[in-house]
Amino acid sequence: MTDGANGTAAPAEVAVEQRQEPPSFLALALGSVGVVYGDIGTSPLYAFREAARATSSDGVVTRETVLGVLSLILWALIITVTIKYVLILLRADNKGEGGTLSLTALASRALGRRTAFVFVVGVIGASMFLGDSVITPAISVLSAVEGLKLASPAFGDYVAPLTVIILVALFAAQSRGTARVAAMFGPIMVIWFLSIAVAGVLHIHDDPHVLVAINPLYGILFLYHHGEIGLVTLGAVFLCVTGGEALYADLGHFGRKPIQVAWLCLVLPSLVLNYFGQGARVLADPAAIENPFYRLVPDALLLPMVVLATVATVIASQAVITGAYSLVHQAIRLGMLPRLTILHTSASHVGQIYIPRVTVSLLVGVLLLVGLFRTSSALASAYGIAVATTMVVDGLLMFVVVWKLWRWPLWQTALLMTPLVVVDVTFFSANFLKLFEGAWAPLLFGGSMVLMILTWRRGMRILFDKTRRTEVPLDTLFRNLEKKPPHIVPGTAVFLTSDPEFTPTALLHNLKHNKVLHEHNVILTIVTADTPRVAEDERVHITPLSKHFSRVALKFGYMEAPNVPKALAVARKHGWSFDIMSTSFFLSRRALKPAVKSGMPRWQDRLFIALARSASDATDFFQIPTGRVVEVGTQVTV
Repeated sequence: MTDGANGTAAPAEVAVEQRQEPPSFLALALGSVGVVYGDIGTSPLYAFREAARATSSDGVVTRETVLGVLSLILWALIITVTIKYVLILLRADNKGEGGTLSLTALASRALGRRTAFVFVVGVIGASMFLGDSVITPAISVLSAVEGLKLASPAFGDYVAPLTVIILVALFAAQSRGTARVAAMFGPIMVIWFLSIAVAGVLHIHDDPHVLVAINPLYGILFLYHHGEIGLVTLGAVFLCVTGGEALYADLGHFGRKPIQVAWLCLVLPSLVLNYFGQGARVLADPAAIENPFYRLVPDALLLPMVVLATVATVIASQAVITGAYSLVHQAIRLGMLPRLTILHTSASHVGQIYIPRVTVSLLVGVLLLVGLFRTSSALASAYGIAVATTMVVDGLLMFVVVWKLWRWPLWQTALLMTPLVVVDVTFFSANFLKLFEGAWAPLLFGGSMVLMILTWRRGMRILFDKTRRTEVPLDTLFRNLEKKPPHIVPGTAVFLTSDPEFTPTALLHNLKHNKVLHEHNVILTIVTADTPRVAEDERVHITPLSKHFSRVALKFGYMEAPNVPKALAVARKHGWSFDIMSTSFFLSRRALKPAVKSGMPRWQDRLFIALARSASDATDFFQIPTGRVVEVGTQVTV
């Protein structure tokens, strides 16, 4: 997933295949190049150009600007990506998984409870990743297709329409699954990184003096002499590290070592060489700042490079889309969002998922951004703020993990994490300056997700408290059944409930209207663990309650699809002879109405009801055969 939780997560099918047939270290490293580094790997298309032009209103850049920007880019890659994510955060795994939501679970475990601060911060980080999921496909594909304008100015009017066609085709292909395409991600991205490295190396000799930018003093002096303009430039420099959070988000798919080796041995050197090649090209020919990336490419190879760049940006977009699926799936399992329809695109790999509503939402958002901004330069102002927010969140949560979970002394924790958090906050501040230039777009999308999550959580708490007052404790029910035994019928009845201490509403209605009790009755609760997956021997917990009743808890990890019949079949190992054909599942369907007095404002009350009505059917979500389900309707005011 990538928090994610926040950043780009790997396609779910890759993770499943790895668990079934553990691939070699080389295959893992190759896979990480294709999935993890798509976003950050396509940043050279626009990052240096936008950062260098940020200091000049007339588009003319000075030698001081080029060297200062290159120094800032290099050290941003070293401090923010290499030190923070590659060397530190990759060591903080939740049973092998990474990402903002996993880090939130680790921080909660470190504190011994789920605090409001950790929860809200985690929600913000995860929501901002979804905001990033909207803008990454738009700016990446736009910047790649814009290379056509260098081949012929006549292509200028076709850039936006062609971008829309590519994006629509990309999103339309999601329902078919991505396993075959994903298998090619690694080799294509390796070709991409080698190509941009060679293009950069061939032009560093245009002005070898560009190599002095390795000295961080050039970046520091640039910021010192340019004041507020320097901060604006820093916001553009941040474009070179967008996608860096994917290193942590995809930890569970590839492992720490393969991701680290791929970064240190291929990705980082390729990026640095290309950025310095762009800088040398601009120093030799200031007019090249119009599009320094494509100016590195000979005219004869321009169209092939445009095609390769477009494919690379599609890969980056694909990784973000599947990452959004993973994050939303985790959020649903953790009770942060209502149930959504989750379709499986493979009969053999349950991890290959497709969420129609997420696809439609992302596509609408992406097309709106392309229509509003139309060029990658205009869209660059909107990029970065969502990723910067996620990085600040990761830094704050990591502070808690290092201090409380790793049990470092507070002063050592502060010495390690405070400088990194300060850098993240500085980048966030720099990007926030572009709020009215376009940064509002991902903030609006991410903020909407935060509002929905907090509304859903608050509404469910109010609903829980209100229904609790009318529910009957199981002990009370058992005493009443002993006094007045109902008619017993053969078979097994399974009643799903979120609170196993109280009688499910469907059970009460069955006794009231049908006046019968099954021979075997199961009070079933679905428990979501704070770990990504749960071992099969920990899946089922059975507690006998009486002659006719037992309590069953099914535990699933937050990255697992809850398959109730399959999990109940595991109960045979515990002595329960489960037979799906002699079992009926009773579910309660609530019709929500706004109350006169509610614990939320009226607008939020209506939003919660709308979210509840949009929830997918529990039968499909828990993969229960529809022919074995009995639904009982009730009306509740909230």
